[in-house]
Amino acid sequence: MTADAPPPAPEPRPKRRGLRVLWWILGSLGALIVIAAVGIVIWSQVGVMAAEPEPLAEVRANPGIEITDTDAGIVLAPTGESADIGLVYIPGAKVDPWAYAYKVSGLVAEDGITVVITKPWLNLAFFDLRPLSTFTDLAPDVDTWLVGGHSLGGVRACQLATDADGLALFGSYCANDLSDSGLPVISVSGSEDGLSTPEKIADARHLLPEDAQLHEIAGASHSSFGDYGAQPGDGTPTISDDDMRDQLTELVGSFALVVPGQ
Repeated sequence: MTADAPPPAPEPRPKRRGLRVLWWILGSLGALIVIAAVGIVIWSQVGVMAAEPEPLAEVRANPGIEITDTDAGIVLAPTGESADIGLVYIPGAKVDPWAYAYKVSGLVAEDGITVVITKPWLNLAFFDLRPLSTFTDLAPDVDTWLVGGHSLGGVRACQLATDADGLALFGSYCANDLSDSGLPVISVSGSEDGLSTPEKIADARHLLPEDAQLHEIAGASHSSFGDYGAQPGDGTPTISDDDMRDQLTELVGSFALVVPGQ
């Protein structure tokens, strides 16, 4: 080495290299989380099953039902005598909440039951972490509350059931154990349901109290519980929409009117 040669460049310090690698890893994880979050939001908005217009128009024209549309949910209240009973109804995954209005309208107009159909975050009940009180507060004059839901909405209802006076499942079943809860429970299923099949309902029976009421409606499919058209993977219904509404009104109305806590 000559006298004019520059000194050799110092080696990078291992600590600085480690910090750069750490920041790169954290940055990559953050980007993946953002991409995943954006993907979930986009997926949740694509393919939402819309409410059919004719059944909904019939509900809107029913003089026995007062409709209040809020950010948290749709309140269907009886204009006549109230039974002082409410049902918080949680929609299935990616189903328009309005699609359930007709099938629960008999409970409102005929039995005087207030129904609050929730509007789940991202159209998916599992992502909606709001407590049951968010929805019961929409009808403050009601004292006795059932919580229920269709399909995955029913699974979420099971998670909220201990804060209610009773549970109503519509083409659904629980994933958590309520067998020792002492709650009044009604489960209404369909013989032609290709998603919440009769076999799945039976396999989850042990998670409900022994005295739970289980009813299977002959000819009903998964989509028979709402009015949003055919659903992939479902069976073919052989029951009319009017008959389905009438049977739901009879079964759930009779159950609700004798729930303790009224």
